[in-house]
Amino acid sequence: MSDINEIKKLQAKAGGMLPGVAGICMFMLVLTLMNAFAALRNIYGPGRGKFGVLGICTLLAAGVFGLLRMKRWGWALVLGGCLTLFLGNLLYFRQTHAAPYLVQGLFALVFFLYLVRTEVRERLR
Repeated sequence: MSDINEIKKLQAKAGGMLPGVAGICMFMLVLTLMNAFAALRNIYGPGRGKFGVLGICTLLAAGVFGLLRMKRWGWALVLGGCLTLFLGNLLYFRQTHAAPYLVQGLFALVFFLYLVRTEVRERLR
């Protein structure tokens, strides 16, 4: 029984990155860059909001590059970023009833659910 598990782990490591992980990384990187530039243009205000968004964007960008290298810490940061993005968009939709925030939040939820799959976790180092 343990031989089967070892074989599956070796096959998963040899398989490389799943295409969905690469797509999620590209989307999260674009979203991170857009939010970082918005924060630099003072869209979120000049105070704590600006620096909070820049801090989150920095962590998420580092997580994206870690996930592209299939590191477990990168996966954890992107997973947390997807969950935070989902909850933030859901809260903003609740306040404003603007449909694009609900759609973006649902995309983040789908990404979160994809990243917690066993196939994705087995490929991480």
